[in-house]
Amino acid sequence: MKLGFIDYYLDEYHANNYPEWIKAASGGEIEVAYAYAKIDSPTGGLTTAEWSAKYNIPIINTIEELVEKSDGIIVLSPDNPEQHEELCQFPLQSGKCVYVDKTFAETKEIAERIFALAKKHNSPISSSSALRFADEYQKIDRSQVENILSWGPGKIETYAIHQIEPTVALMGPDVSKVMFTGTEAWPSFVCEYSDGRKAIITHHGWDCPFGMSIGFKDGSTSVLTVESDFFKNCIADMVNFFRTGKASVTPEETIAVIAVIETATKAYKNPGTWVAI
Repeated sequence: MKLGFIDYYLDEYHANNYPEWIKAASGGEIEVAYAYAKIDSPTGGLTTAEWSAKYNIPIINTIEELVEKSDGIIVLSPDNPEQHEELCQFPLQSGKCVYVDKTFAETKEIAERIFALAKKHNSPISSSSALRFADEYQKIDRSQVENILSWGPGKIETYAIHQIEPTVALMGPDVSKVMFTGTEAWPSFVCEYSDGRKAIITHHGWDCPFGMSIGFKDGSTSVLTVESDFFKNCIADMVNFFRTGKASVTPEETIAVIAVIETATKAYKNPGTWVAI
């Protein structure tokens, strides 16, 4: 099976590593055979042509041609989700499997439009933060989770998804409102569910590991730190998606993740005030 990359620019961590990881995870059955980039790297990295030469992956000049040649498509642009809706247009009209890298969309409305386009053309679609697939989270009985205190590194704009995604996976998509409770240096926000359950998500310095304290309905608590190879697990899930055409993450959960990120961004401007999703 031959996959095509569609990216905003190609010299970024995911485009540089996915080809090798996908080939290894699929036992050589699936490979990245084509790539397209809208622009050369704006950060001083490799140009599109230089990236192609380094990774030995041919560049296709148009998205339409790449979609035609490919058996499946990965829309990358992991740090520029504002590009996703545009880059997804032709792939999602193809009927072929399309994986959309994190963060899926900037807003709930855009996320809903992307899924609607996929549904209209019967194009299987999948998206997730790699952190969802950390081994540590798989051991949790999700039906018994009462509350979560989550911590991790990075800025809210690009790294919040890595905490929100596992939270939604463990507690469900029915978040009703969000309140910002942190500071500019240490962002933090509370998500309240329609049934009153709460999840607190907080960002610390880059040396902070991803982790959670999970409270259960029986009053017990589990504290975990993510140490497993979550990217390996994510790629294995991606390979299964391209093999079967079935996504392990529902559209409802992906839309909820984006809705929480969008609402947290709004709440950041009004600390201490609940903002409805």
